[in-house]
Amino acid sequence: MKAMVLAAGLGTRLRPLTNDRPKALVEVDGRTMLAITLERLRSFGIRDVIVNVHHHGDMIVEYLGAHDNFGMKIAISREEDLLDTGGGLKKAGWFFLENDSDAGQPFLVHNVDVISTIDLARMVHFHSEQSALATLAVQDRRTSRPLLFDEQGQLRGRGIQPSAQALSQSNDPAQHSNVHSLAFSGIHIVSPRLFAKMHEQGAFSIVDAYVRLAAEGEKVIAFRADAYEWLDLGRPEHVAQAAQRLSGANANATLARESGNVRRDS
Repeated sequence: MKAMVLAAGLGTRLRPLTNDRPKALVEVDGRTMLAITLERLRSFGIRDVIVNVHHHGDMIVEYLGAHDNFGMKIAISREEDLLDTGGGLKKAGWFFLENDSDAGQPFLVHNVDVISTIDLARMVHFHSEQSALATLAVQDRRTSRPLLFDEQGQLRGRGIQPSAQALSQSNDPAQHSNVHSLAFSGIHIVSPRLFAKMHEQGAFSIVDAYVRLAAEGEKVIAFRADAYEWLDLGRPEHVAQAAQRLSGANANATLARESGNVRRDS
């Protein structure tokens, strides 16, 4: 299985930690976010990864080289102009469409600035079992950017209310009042079929593409990750909290290995 690590962001919320480095190289308890993410992917058997870079991109390339790519096969997708999550994934599409044994197989997309104990293997199995176009790890927690899912776990819109276009795809009017507001974790499993359906150009959010595709009847579904720990490392105070938790978890081999953390009010 292949994966993409989204690491091209400017890290503006993390300043001053990102004044002289990309957010991927900000350290959490002595380990960079990029190292934590790659080592976690490797623990699930993933060896082929593409990392997109923009802000201080050369530092990431040099860092990976100095660490022998963490024992993985790592490709770099350079973005001269920042393409956001959707544009970045679209630009890296060639990596997942190569003519090899993994072509056509689902792949994983992981934000570099999140840490979790989400069972990635279980998530992949769920995605394949459901024959979904995309499966998003979500939790019932506070967020400023909620996504809305119906009782079957199908994406129905974003924000406080689902869009009329999204709801029009449902043949069951009863489902219209049974949407759940959930928070996206920044971890998703994607079918390569997505690339042929991404009509957006330039810089765009992958969530915007998912909402559009769901409204058109594509299967974009929720993987409920409420039972797992999760933390957004988007702000300096979050990094400090994560470092404290990880440092305190060093005596617990399982938690340290999984690099799990939680922040329910992110």
